Amino acid sequence: MPQIPQTLQELSVGQLSARSGAAVSALHFYESKGLITSRRTSGNQRRYSRDALRRVAFVRAAQRVGIPLATIRDALAALPEERTPTREDWAHLSEGWRQELEERIKQLHRLRDHLADCIGCGCLSLETCVLSNPDDVSGERITGSRLMPERKKEPEADQECC
Repeated sequence: MPQIPQTLQELSVGQLSARSGAAVSALHFYESKGLITSRRTSGNQRRYSRDALRRVAFVRAAQRVGIPLATIRDALAALPEERTPTREDWAHLSEGWRQELEERIKQLHRLRDHLADCIGCGCLSLETCVLSNPDDVSGERITGSRLMPERKKEPEADQECC
């Protein structure tokens, strides 16, 4: 990993990429989503402050555990003066994300456990299939695919009835 001199206060996009391990295109994407910021030089080149390294590390760690970028952006924006996240910030934010991750894990376990059942029956019923219709309540009462009952046509206004 290339070392950046301590006296260097701003990084080019290439330096930030090399140091953070994130592709240049990912850094541009993060910037477009408001996760990191840069200033432009007179030659229109991006320059990132050194704290962008910690922000990129924060974003990548949160992404690895499945946190959506919009949630990460909101978390970073909520920091006082949009400062660089600290270890305490990570601990606080990750505690809040824990419940969301637990719910996703439960859903994935449920889908995994019923995957073979669904493929085995082949119905892919929108009313009872665990994959097509998770958290189904009517599937406890009936099985297999069901057609929606046809609605009776109402007489048109210009036709006489009876």
